[in-house]
Amino acid sequence: MPPLPMFVRSLTAPFASFARKPALRCLWFIITVALVNGATAAERRPISEKDLFDFVWIGDPQVSPDGNRVAFVRVTVNDKKEGYDTSIWSVAVAGGEEPHRLTTGNHDTAPRWSPDGKYLAFLRSTEKDGKPEPPQLFMLPLTGGDAFGFTTLPKGATAAVWSPDAKQIACTSSTDAEDVGKQEEKKRKEEELKKAAAESADSMTAQTASPTPPTKREDEGAHESDIHVITRAVYRSNDEGYLDPKRPQHIWLIQAPHTGDEKVQPKQLTNGRFDEAEPLWSTDAKTIYFASLHIDEPYYELPKSELYSVAATGGEPTKLTTIEMGVEGLSLSPDGKQMAFIASATKPVNSYTQPDLWTIELRPNAKPRNLTEKFDFDVGYGVFGDNAPPRGAGRNRPIWSPDGNSILEVYGKEGRTNLAKFDGMTGAVTEVTQGNQAIIRFGASPDSKRIVYLVSTPTHVGDLFTFDQNGQPRQITDINHDLFSRLELTEPEEIWYESFDGKRIQAWLQKPLGFDAHKKYPLILNIHGGPHAAYGYIFEHEFQWMAAKGYVVLFPNPRGSTSYGQEFGNVIQYHYPGDDFQDLMRGVDEVVRRGYIDDKKLGVTGGSGGGLLTNWVVGHTQRFTAAVAQRDIASWEAWWYTADFTLFQPNWFKAPPFDDPDDFKARSPITYIKNVKTPLMLVLGETDSRTPPGAGGEEMFRALKFLKVPTVMVKFPNETHELSRSGQPWHRIERLQHIVGWFDHWLLGVVKPEYEVGAEREVPIKAPLPVKTDVGQQGRPN
Repeated sequence: MPPLPMFVRSLTAPFASFARKPALRCLWFIITVALVNGATAAERRPISEKDLFDFVWIGDPQVSPDGNRVAFVRVTVNDKKEGYDTSIWSVAVAGGEEPHRLTTGNHDTAPRWSPDGKYLAFLRSTEKDGKPEPPQLFMLPLTGGDAFGFTTLPKGATAAVWSPDAKQIACTSSTDAEDVGKQEEKKRKEEELKKAAAESADSMTAQTASPTPPTKREDEGAHESDIHVITRAVYRSNDEGYLDPKRPQHIWLIQAPHTGDEKVQPKQLTNGRFDEAEPLWSTDAKTIYFASLHIDEPYYELPKSELYSVAATGGEPTKLTTIEMGVEGLSLSPDGKQMAFIASATKPVNSYTQPDLWTIELRPNAKPRNLTEKFDFDVGYGVFGDNAPPRGAGRNRPIWSPDGNSILEVYGKEGRTNLAKFDGMTGAVTEVTQGNQAIIRFGASPDSKRIVYLVSTPTHVGDLFTFDQNGQPRQITDINHDLFSRLELTEPEEIWYESFDGKRIQAWLQKPLGFDAHKKYPLILNIHGGPHAAYGYIFEHEFQWMAAKGYVVLFPNPRGSTSYGQEFGNVIQYHYPGDDFQDLMRGVDEVVRRGYIDDKKLGVTGGSGGGLLTNWVVGHTQRFTAAVAQRDIASWEAWWYTADFTLFQPNWFKAPPFDDPDDFKARSPITYIKNVKTPLMLVLGETDSRTPPGAGGEEMFRALKFLKVPTVMVKFPNETHELSRSGQPWHRIERLQHIVGWFDHWLLGVVKPEYEVGAEREVPIKAPLPVKTDVGQQGRPN
């Protein structure tokens, strides 16, 4: 037992002699425990925004073939606090030990056990001249020895897919023959230069000979253009930047090496101008199945996928069938005759169609079968938070039972994400986990006797769990113990309320520490994006910190949210924003009615679709004292033309803006800009192509400046739409500081010179702030 705190020892000292007497030993024990518990509670503190620097995340858990261990990616903030380090760790499924590190790199991800359990393949990305290199495949012998790399593909590799006999590994890469040729030529020249340098050093005449005029380099004057010649409507991705359709992802095979001395040469298995994805080995290791789509411009059609097979020895792929949906998480049945996958039906064309679990036979022209057609919740998806692993998260795929009779998958229901087994024939559901939680990732041993899953709750970022002999959940990691044992967090209160048309809306209240219902608190309405997404029982650093700062946070799931069934999710089609605004306002009414909210201190914020709705709110009501719109949309028309994906299908709008301008105008917040009187902050990522700043915050900012409504725009360089979830750590913290800083200023009267035009100089939010008595005295909306 660790030493007692000094004051506890001093208080218990008088009772120590009593403890030697059996009659008083129980009393002494009770007093000591009470004091220790009191001391522990006293040492706890509220969470801060900068605690994010010390968060540890778990990603991509992989169960060993014998079911005894789990390999996972451990993610931390790097020393400079401008990025993330990832390494691979392992822990016993039986528990009883602390996780230990397996790999030494700072950017190691995607652990994959060999079928015999003797090796662990993974991806490692190194740096050259301060810039990240494409990830390459490495191998760690688990019987001893250092990890060694076995690919040097110029454009990198994806996660290893082992053949069942452990002899080969498949991956995908956008590397082509030209890349390989350039790489080999570069190596040849480097070797020639080294040889020449060595010969020169050995030459006695080299020291006295006249300098030889430098010869012109063969590649001198060569220029590789960096311009983008764009011919396709979808030409960039929020996550990847500009897309290069001339570099499709193809499947490569590598003989699995056993030592670093064993040199292997990756072999390109497929080619052509179309991407291939999700390679899977047949049970006999003779065939590889994969998904593709041989259409140059798929946005002119409804989503679809094509399923192919190709011999592992090479040859022309065979098209098995076309699936009239986009598929995710292909998973081969134990008998090798079927695939399971997650997909959403494409007809009718909806704004939202909930995902289902499907199976398809591996025969020509087979049609998929929807196992969960009658299960009116989201299969394969659930709630989201702001602290999923920012790197190396991995992904889920359905897991078949060894007999093929059931399939394990997550599902989202009413703000929770849990595991269930779905009958392989009927789709009947058997719950595997229950509770107020979000299962982010899951895995199982080949015999399914050991299931491991990653759980997040409102007070835990994420830890690994399994089941004990009685089928009860058992925690096997406590990855954030050192930090969270010192923090005092609060559980959110779940509420339901009725909206204007009788729909029941689920929401949560994150309350300050020491909440007293007899006091009055400022309120922040926090609106999620999507719009088809859901808040719920998952860790939200933002809400915990706002509550620690003294705010009550209301985070509802208005109509259009997922995890409440198909009708609830799709009801906003062609009406967004619309009645969801009424759902939000009824939620504020419900909380104000409870008597502990100061209705003169109301704030509203949200990101993405929540930023759109924040703009909509301030254009349709003046009840809020301040607002923060993040990564928002102001003009649907401008967004339609510039976003990184298209709306060529009638999902959200019935027609393009040039055919139906009135609808786009009626649903755009910028249309109602003259109604805005609420001080508004705009938080933007400069490289966000999902909701481009020019279609959102920049429009709102310029218009409000013209109208002389208090406004400020906070732009984050090199940040995409993922700023709040996986952006640079310092940026994530500064984002929180600015959001709460804006509310502190307008709701609580805190002086914030950095938000004033008349400040003598720009004041970074992290710097000490000079006092200005005239700040915060401007007129506020009624």
